Amino acid sequence: MQKLILLVLMSLLPVLGLAKSEEAPQGPVIEYLEMAPKFTVNLAEPRKYLMVNIQLLVEGAEAVENVKKHMPMLRHEIIMMLSGMHVADMQTMEQREALRIKTKEMLTQSLEKIHKSEGFTDVFFSEFLVN
Repeated sequence: MQKLILLVLMSLLPVLGLAKSEEAPQGPVIEYLEMAPKFTVNLAEPRKYLMVNIQLLVEGAEAVENVKKHMPMLRHEIIMMLSGMHVADMQTMEQREALRIKTKEMLTQSLEKIHKSEGFTDVFFSEFLVN
């Protein structure tokens, strides 16, 4: 009898395990939002330009929708910030990291003005070309 109970319990363990994993709550929505199309802006020097592809890290479904809704304003802010820069200000890795941090702070402030920046986590440059 004990062997029968043990066999029944062993056969139910995988089923119970599957049921438990299906019921587990999903984590928060985390998305990388590409700011498409890529940014191409004229720099302060004649015949110099910057081409950059920017990804935004956003956490939470509501925050994702908020950032998507205000994408035109965020793109404008980035274009205005980048277009007056000098080539010499973005040559080293340290300068590019400082620009990434500046971009994140500027976007956070812009989102705070019109809504909440809650859920907006970070900015990443997935392509960066200065010519």
